[in-house]
Amino acid sequence: MQNGVEWQVWAGQTAYEDAVRAMEARVDSIRAGTAPEAVWLMEHPPLYTAGTSARPDDLTAPDRFPVHRTGRGGQYTYHGPGQRVVYVMLDVAARGRDVRCFVRALETWVIAALAEFNLRGEIRDGRIGVWVARPDKPADATGATPEDKIAAIGIKLRRWVSYHGLAINVEPDLEHFSGIVPCGIRDHGVTSLVDLGLPVGLGDLDAALMRTFAPSMARLGKTCATP
Repeated sequence: MQNGVEWQVWAGQTAYEDAVRAMEARVDSIRAGTAPEAVWLMEHPPLYTAGTSARPDDLTAPDRFPVHRTGRGGQYTYHGPGQRVVYVMLDVAARGRDVRCFVRALETWVIAALAEFNLRGEIRDGRIGVWVARPDKPADATGATPEDKIAAIGIKLRRWVSYHGLAINVEPDLEHFSGIVPCGIRDHGVTSLVDLGLPVGLGDLDAALMRTFAPSMARLGKTCATP
């Protein structure tokens, strides 16, 4: 328990349907006042999820992995071994009732966790998630430094309690992302902590997320002003 938020690390690979059912039940319990807020750290078998804005032509390999339609925001994402999925069941009403600021706080949290490994994550207007500059790659046609996505974000609210959350790439098989257009963005790639040369495991990331959670959430309400 941390500042009234219960943390759970789920062992092994959890079936996506089981995770969604458990989240929905926990959200109802939070609203009823019978359970505290929660952060669940999971790993899933390989699968694709389609958010509410998913476009059919962004699923380029529909028969490769199971595809799960979900009510979270966003488009197509991949989940699989080596990726830490962070499900956040938090009372957004008690945290300012500002969904945009809440999402920005989640992005800020990921950036703070990555900084624990001396990795600079960044936010980009119009591209939800966390990005990493890749000066080791050739410049694009405009001469700009390429950027790869390292963390995706997609949440849903039920009576002002959030669920779904974050997917942070630690050491997934990056080729698995080729079956979709991740988050509908065609001009940028995906990366992971290990792809960037950092010897980081899921447990290392979990510890960093736990250390940086409270300070990042404390900034909620100020994060919309963050460049």
